[in-house]
Amino acid sequence: MRGVRGGAGPVMIGRDGELRRLARLAAEREPAVAIIAGEPGIGKTRLVQELLDTLPAETVVLVGQAEPGSLARPYEVLLDAIDGRPEVDEEQLAGLADPACSPVERLHTGLAVLNDLIGDAPAVIVFEDLHWADSESAALFERIADQRGPRLVIGTYRPDEVTRRQPVAGLLARMERRHAVTHVRLDRLTPSQTAALLAAATGAPAPLRAATALHHRTGGNPFFLEELLRALPGYDVQALVEQPLPWSLAEVLRRQVDDLDPVSHRIVEAATVLGHRIMFDLLADVTGAGEDELIAVLRDLVTRGVLVESGVDEFAFRHALVREAIAGQLLGRQRRRLHETALDVLLRGGSSDPALVAHHACGAGRYDDMVAAARRGAALYLSIGSAYQALQLAEMGLDEIPDDPELLAYAARAAWLAGLLDDALRHGRRWRDLAGTSTERAESLYLLVRVAWESRETSEMRALTEDIETLIAQLPPGADQARAMTAIAQSAYLRDELDTALRWADGALELADEFDLPAVRLAALVEKGSTLVERPQGAVEGRRILSGLVDEAEKAGEWVLAARALNALVQGEPPASPAEHAETLERMRAAAERAGLESLAVATYFQGRARLAVRAGDLTAAIAALEEGRDQDRGFQRRGRWADYHAVFLAGLYLEAGRLDRVEQLITDLAALPNNPPPTIPGLTFHLACRQGDLPRAEAALGDLHTALAGQPWRSGEQAHDLISAALEIGLPAPRLDRFAADLLDAEVWDAYRTLVDAQVAEAHGRHAEALAGYLSITEAHILGPAARGSVRVGAARCLIATGRDAEAAAHAEAAGTLLAQWGGWRAAQLERVRAQLGMAPAGGAAGAGALTPREREVALLVSDGLTNSELARRLYISPRTAAVHVSSILRKLGVSSRTEVGAHIGNP
Repeated sequence: MRGVRGGAGPVMIGRDGELRRLARLAAEREPAVAIIAGEPGIGKTRLVQELLDTLPAETVVLVGQAEPGSLARPYEVLLDAIDGRPEVDEEQLAGLADPACSPVERLHTGLAVLNDLIGDAPAVIVFEDLHWADSESAALFERIADQRGPRLVIGTYRPDEVTRRQPVAGLLARMERRHAVTHVRLDRLTPSQTAALLAAATGAPAPLRAATALHHRTGGNPFFLEELLRALPGYDVQALVEQPLPWSLAEVLRRQVDDLDPVSHRIVEAATVLGHRIMFDLLADVTGAGEDELIAVLRDLVTRGVLVESGVDEFAFRHALVREAIAGQLLGRQRRRLHETALDVLLRGGSSDPALVAHHACGAGRYDDMVAAARRGAALYLSIGSAYQALQLAEMGLDEIPDDPELLAYAARAAWLAGLLDDALRHGRRWRDLAGTSTERAESLYLLVRVAWESRETSEMRALTEDIETLIAQLPPGADQARAMTAIAQSAYLRDELDTALRWADGALELADEFDLPAVRLAALVEKGSTLVERPQGAVEGRRILSGLVDEAEKAGEWVLAARALNALVQGEPPASPAEHAETLERMRAAAERAGLESLAVATYFQGRARLAVRAGDLTAAIAALEEGRDQDRGFQRRGRWADYHAVFLAGLYLEAGRLDRVEQLITDLAALPNNPPPTIPGLTFHLACRQGDLPRAEAALGDLHTALAGQPWRSGEQAHDLISAALEIGLPAPRLDRFAADLLDAEVWDAYRTLVDAQVAEAHGRHAEALAGYLSITEAHILGPAARGSVRVGAARCLIATGRDAEAAAHAEAAGTLLAQWGGWRAAQLERVRAQLGMAPAGGAAGAGALTPREREVALLVSDGLTNSELARRLYISPRTAAVHVSSILRKLGVSSRTEVGAHIGNP
């Protein structure tokens, strides 16, 4: 069993409740996740150590520590956890760092290593200091939590040190959505707990005034107290109070090494520069100490509590702050010399870690070596999909050579892949301005067009397109001209100028064939295929093109192009098979992860999951997918199209479900964002007002919507159906309805949607035979999802009732019931009205309180008592997301729209 790394104090006070919670999780021998949060020194490590000490001998314990303040190598935490274990397969270890393997393959290798170590035994897996963890370690933590078996997965982190650029930010949100996470928040000690800690450490009760004074001086931080006691042994508590000790922790910590002899002092200072993992041989080389001498010094440092022996020939500081405090006393020249010595050792040994080489080269002031390592590392990390690490290295190099086009290219591309659009624009513009060749300029413009679109910088996008057209005119036929043509095709496609996009894509393809340019050919095919699937008449050919190029793109290592092609397939006309649709989505995510393309791997993936649920007719699941994605994103400051990316889709689903208060809030949130597409706010406002029965507000929004639609070059049949349905709900006068329908449709929308809207309008005019013919012609239209097809059946039933054909109407009502069984909302309400006209029982059999499951009835009783979703989650030991799903199901089954109505329907007014 490997213990935790340094940081666990000699005694634990005030954490009994937290320890019992963790011990219960471990004893249950079921999959479980616990997240321990707290400031530095608050006792997270001590709590974990106390838990490990209670475990049965057969429990497998793996503890890994993230590296602070450095460019951590991929899977740093896993490698730390398994270091020194002879049973780990060397080939698997090599596979974890093999750039030829995809991130998915390396992730599976990491999981295989863990599974081989653990087998079927109960296990506790600890990832310490997740706020420092690399993205691969964060992904591994998430996937471990998904594994079955008697495993308790524990992560610790410092909330105040989490920023949006760190992998842990997204990890925490995802874990909360996907798992019943046990959160353990460690707070500072109270005055009485401070006194108890002092008494345990000194062996005698602490005087009240002394305990109170020390509590104030330390802020109740256990580590501050322990370090104070350790730094000044032999003083009683009262004497500690009277000593003129420094307030800052760093000054207290430095006193631990003040009395070291010069040799030991030199060694501990060298250790601070080497980082978290201090390898014996490297420390010996850097300090020039002999083996016996170094062993003696290290033994003394371990005895003092400055270092701990963390593995075979490996040491670590007992607390990261100890290292920081000691390092802060070094002169700049001392640090440079130590970095230089470490760098020479690494270079002589042929170190394959460019991040480590760059770190020491930078510290040594050997900037040529640093820039060379930064170039090599940025290219390496981009090739394996580690975009953020690539960006850090590229920017390290740019600090020294700010006008280097190669580093700017790496930085711009890495920033875009990581979703950092401001950084991508800044580096991309500089790359373009300094491009020394037409190839570099074409590549920079190709990237900038994409980034400008994602940033919703429309004027810059137009200017970039003009620049590319000028460049094409100056270039001879060949690779650079073909690449530039592809850039214009991309720009036109993104601006919905589909004919222009096809023309430029075809031009690029001609040059690619003429000059044998396989990479350009793939890029041009992505633009052409993506454009074609936007049009009903080109969808079949577009899907054929996109499907055909994916394998080729993956084999060529063009993972961004593969992910984009797959995303276009996911977003376009769905395949007949739901399994194929789901497989395409997962393959898109895998390709995006391999490329490091954060937007497709995360945000777009959640939308894909929602679309799959919509195609399955499951409104609750679709909403849950988008809420999960939105909750994960909302903590980040994003810009452009990624700002509240899920809000519009989610608002549409809330409108479907009748959750109108949520729609109002989303409209408010969206209105606060710059550069929304013009129809967004008026379209949602109009739809909401119609569902609320607010005719004046609907009419005002409709005028704004007509104006906005005039500037929108594309039309959506799905949007047209939704808005016409809303207009019919509020009783929009026939002339205005006709104009509205005409404004919402064009020749490019799918025929089935045009037929549906025409049938809705005809029915509103009382032309039931015409409407019925339209409805009947699209009952099996594949492009329409189950919800829309359910409305088609309901519309047909209404028309049949109007012509006295009740038996046929009943058959359509039954079919609609099947299609809308998991949908609810206004569509289900329309169906119930039709069924009532026909004297049929409510769809779905039992309704009302009798339809609730035992768990739902338990939740309903608590809802009727006024508990919120967060309070439900705490009371029932479930996640807030699960609570929300229960509440949504209860409201649907009871046929109510408000939580306040639940009590009256379950006999608990």
